[in-house]
Amino acid sequence: MAATQTVPQQPQHCNFASILPRHGVVTLFGYGIKVHVDRGHLTLQDGIGVVRREVRLPRVGHALQRLVVIGSDGMVSLGALRWLADQDAAFVMLDRDGKVLLTTVPVRPSDARLRRSQALAESTGASLQLTRELIAQKLSGQEKVAQDKLKRLDIADCISSFRSQVDVAKGTPTIRRCESLGAKAYWSAWRDIPVAFPRRELPRVPHHWKVFGTRESPLTNSPRLAVNPANAILNYLYAILEAEARLAAATLGLDPGLGVLHLDSRTRDSLACDLMEPVRPLVDSYLLDWLTRGPLKREWFFEQRDGNCRLMGPFAQTIAETALSWRRAVAPYAERAARIFWANAKSASNHLSPATRLTQSYRRMARGKEPVPSVPEVPHAPRLCKLCGTFIRGHQKVCSVCAPTNSKEALIKAAHKGRIASQTPKVLARLAEKQRSHQIAQRNWNPADQPDWLREAAFDEKIRPRLADVTVSTIALTLGVSLPYASDIRAGRRRPHPRHWLTLARLAAVSSDA
Repeated sequence: MAATQTVPQQPQHCNFASILPRHGVVTLFGYGIKVHVDRGHLTLQDGIGVVRREVRLPRVGHALQRLVVIGSDGMVSLGALRWLADQDAAFVMLDRDGKVLLTTVPVRPSDARLRRSQALAESTGASLQLTRELIAQKLSGQEKVAQDKLKRLDIADCISSFRSQVDVAKGTPTIRRCESLGAKAYWSAWRDIPVAFPRRELPRVPHHWKVFGTRESPLTNSPRLAVNPANAILNYLYAILEAEARLAAATLGLDPGLGVLHLDSRTRDSLACDLMEPVRPLVDSYLLDWLTRGPLKREWFFEQRDGNCRLMGPFAQTIAETALSWRRAVAPYAERAARIFWANAKSASNHLSPATRLTQSYRRMARGKEPVPSVPEVPHAPRLCKLCGTFIRGHQKVCSVCAPTNSKEALIKAAHKGRIASQTPKVLARLAEKQRSHQIAQRNWNPADQPDWLREAAFDEKIRPRLADVTVSTIALTLGVSLPYASDIRAGRRRPHPRHWLTLARLAAVSSDA
């Protein structure tokens, strides 16, 4: 027997919005993610509920270099992976907490001798050499951030001292210690950095979200599971960087799991973590510029019941668009690691060296260009109105709707500060001294010294009209009066003391013959 319909069901229609590669990256999030090939086109679908997105990318002109999937609800076909490999595009899968789950890169020819020398790096000395170079570069970057952006010269000097110790370190444990102490000093300078939100959203923002705080989460006693937006963004940026470092190592034929600085672990790729180290200050600088330039939106984040702060899907998509910038930043260090491993290999040929697939350095040098291309600018973070949170363009801080309110508040604040500044003992003492000097000058002035032609009528008819050609600052400086008083004299709102008339006549080029 068929069940009767007791609740009317409304048909649901999915409105598909388009997905376009931004900065060479497409990010999929939500539920029911689908990645498959249909008639030679790569078809991508994602979304939540009836809000879906879809795109069909042809094999030519798609501009796709990275496909990032956030979450694990959906399907990816083998044909789609083959399509990405044919187009030299990488596939990255991230968990919703930012953990790197999977990376794939097109398979390239590799040399087993390079991986063998990587495995023997500890005994050949390559491990110490590479560790020293990576950590020295990282500490130099942290020193620059502390000095130029955080304006903490004391922290920069402290990091510089650890940087000098790395150059003479005899072993990897000493370098690890210098890196740890340098990081402790570095992150202490970040503790009180404010994190702004639009004024209208402040009632919904937890108090501990309004500062950067510490890198150590109270949930894990480590950077994992951040409890505020700033650290959550940084963790996600690091996850993107880790994926790019893993892809870079695999592209060069290295084993991403055999590290030199980070110890072997089944839960991470140690070499990828090693290659991340010198690029971390660039990521930190990007986040710091974002935090100091404008506010964040409350809707970009959500808080779990244990206090863990997570990024919403659309905002995580914006973060993922920086992937290619970190790829270009980590590429020189990955190739440097390959050269160090190769140079210490016993069977390495003198006339051969690992291919520079990431930077194309050999090809660039053959064309007379710089061997390593400059790191491109990271995509700009979205700018928001500091009052309502609306997206704005240019260098404005408020939108056109909030501009009048912001201007009014700025004038009120400036007036309040001016009133406070005008009542300080120092200012009042200067004002009293100025008034006494004017009173003395008036008492010492003799009306008999005034020319006979210089009377009130002459001042009003001859001198005052010509003062329009004299600047207010010139009048104030010549008479020794304030700028507002000089402006009133020039505009005719006030008549100065007769002792000033002759001086004003000279400024206006008025004589008895005029």
